[in-house]
Amino acid sequence: MNPRHQDISRREFVRDTAAQAVGLSVASSVVAGAWNIVPAGATEVPAEVKKTRSYNPQMEYRRLGKTGLWVSAVCLGGHWKRIDKVIAADGPLDATNAPREELMGPFMKNRYDVVSRCIERGINLIDLAGDSEPEVYYKVLEGRRDAMYLAYSHPRSELRPPENRRADKLLELFKAGLKRCQIEYADIWRLMALERGGRHSEADVEAMVTALDKARQQGLCRFTGFSTHDRQWAKMLMETYPDIVQMICIPYTSNTKVLPEDSMLDAALKWDVGILGIKPFASNSLFKGDGSPVGPQVDEDNRIARMALRYILENPAITAPIPGLISPAQVDNAARAVRERRELDTAERAELKQASERAWACLPGNYQWLKDWEYV
Repeated sequence: MNPRHQDISRREFVRDTAAQAVGLSVASSVVAGAWNIVPAGATEVPAEVKKTRSYNPQMEYRRLGKTGLWVSAVCLGGHWKRIDKVIAADGPLDATNAPREELMGPFMKNRYDVVSRCIERGINLIDLAGDSEPEVYYKVLEGRRDAMYLAYSHPRSELRPPENRRADKLLELFKAGLKRCQIEYADIWRLMALERGGRHSEADVEAMVTALDKARQQGLCRFTGFSTHDRQWAKMLMETYPDIVQMICIPYTSNTKVLPEDSMLDAALKWDVGILGIKPFASNSLFKGDGSPVGPQVDEDNRIARMALRYILENPAITAPIPGLISPAQVDNAARAVRERRELDTAERAELKQASERAWACLPGNYQWLKDWEYV
């Protein structure tokens, strides 16, 4: 790793980004199905892949669409759901906000240890999707910022609050977030929209697109994208704003299937859009256990987790699922899934189908919307 990487100034960044513009325009016209995946243990690995952050030959790397970034086949979701089972908290903790002061020590050590194990295993991107997550992870990565790509989002400062839906306001709040994290720019600004993105007005969309475009022009981020739970809206944005929509975050579970015609993923492949898949374990409804590091269900849950990741990675349109891993052991399990045989055998498919049906039946009320993602 190059310790100076994190100290590159925004002026240098803007200069280098301008020099890469031609390369990015070429990347945006890559034909679907072209060389975009380097499997774990490959005998020949292109130099540009070896140069990616935290490269490990035992990890598979996939090109994140026209960002051109080579990211691990499993990345880290920023949420820390069920972390109370690992740090021995006296009750559930919020999945996106930092815990109360007396738990901050164990909490930050857990995040440090999980990120460290990710780096060791070659996992090289963290997706930030909660208001506390940017500052937590930038703190955890202090002194080793060049080991990870970060997809930045701060929901309270983005499109969900109606008062933010102006380009100048979005840009102002993004700059404030960068300042809080003590950084000059983000690798990716993937702005968070309403879960039902189609409810946004044309003016909202124009504000989002303008803010993302200006942020990139001003060197505040390298690449741009968004997250939504609305697949038709996502498809429309990919087709309408291909220069701005370089990557997206969407739900993708072990229950998700690709529509035979007019799939949203067809548009993603056509426009070379990288996809990070959230909720790969259906908000942990896939599992019998409660996330505790020891217990009678741990081995079975680990096996089901690996099968779910393998199932998702069978689809080359998905760059990487992004589970919220809460222990180094879970990181090891995710990395193991990447190395295992990709295609599930008949018995495994039957076991995963049974677990996925149970997950659908056990979804809490606030996650029933995941069923809208059975077909994409």
